Amino acid sequence: MTETKALKYAYYSGCVAKGACKELHASTTAIAQALGIELVELTKATCCGSGTFKETDELMEDVVNARNISLAEELNLNVMTQCSTCQGVLGRVNDKLKSSDSSRKDEVNALLNTQGHHFQGSTEVLHLLWILIRDYGLENIAAKVTRSLANLKCAAFYGCYLLRSQTVTRFDDPFKPESLENIFRTVGATPIYYDGRVQCCGWPISSYAPKESFSMAGRHLTDAIAAGADCIVTPCPLCHLNLDSRQPEVEKVIGQKLGIPILHLPQLIGLAIGIDPKVLGLDRHIVSTSSVLQKLAL
Repeated sequence: MTETKALKYAYYSGCVAKGACKELHASTTAIAQALGIELVELTKATCCGSGTFKETDELMEDVVNARNISLAEELNLNVMTQCSTCQGVLGRVNDKLKSSDSSRKDEVNALLNTQGHHFQGSTEVLHLLWILIRDYGLENIAAKVTRSLANLKCAAFYGCYLLRSQTVTRFDDPFKPESLENIFRTVGATPIYYDGRVQCCGWPISSYAPKESFSMAGRHLTDAIAAGADCIVTPCPLCHLNLDSRQPEVEKVIGQKLGIPILHLPQLIGLAIGIDPKVLGLDRHIVSTSSVLQKLAL
């Protein structure tokens, strides 16, 4: 085990972790405390727009997210998010304004300055997954493991935005990533590989093309099950919504019973380091996580 420096981040919780997936916020803060990672929540931050703002007004997306980033810069901290989509949007804007010509950055700051903020380009936007691997370290996570996950076969579901939204700053191969699988190995679980792990869950089209959305989700879920997965682990709450909360609807569309549990990344980490499943919110899921807990003799 290597000595870890004190880690402190500006915590951008995002909308879904405080709403439809409250267990994500609870499990994130629980593992941060257990691992000794200090989080300063950006309570004045706003929704990143989940990629929809730029469809009608790219400047609005830039200004809204430059403001979110500037809140962290004012604290001299890097941003931490636990949402693949938030990572993609915030990270893309951060990369864009850091590398763009000065006129775009000046245009954004002219609007931010009216509210007392200023984008400097002095901070990073980091998903919890990247923080655990790059800043905390897999060796240090392994040293914290108190509960064996050796009986658990985990399939990753990365989410599009985490892998491919940013073209300047990238932390893993956008088509052949290994970050989640390396986490699984570190906590003793067995990684399961299948094609859908790097594809879209279907959430972005679920509001206007639900049949197509649920067919996409169903394909990924059935492929993971066929590959032998006991559960799917995702770093994106929007993916979690389509794969977990909409799984009963997915079953109706594809005409097949599924019942595979979908875990948030910090829930898996929390189980491995001995945190109570109820504290992690594992009783809040639509698809029961009881089969996972039984595998772990909990």
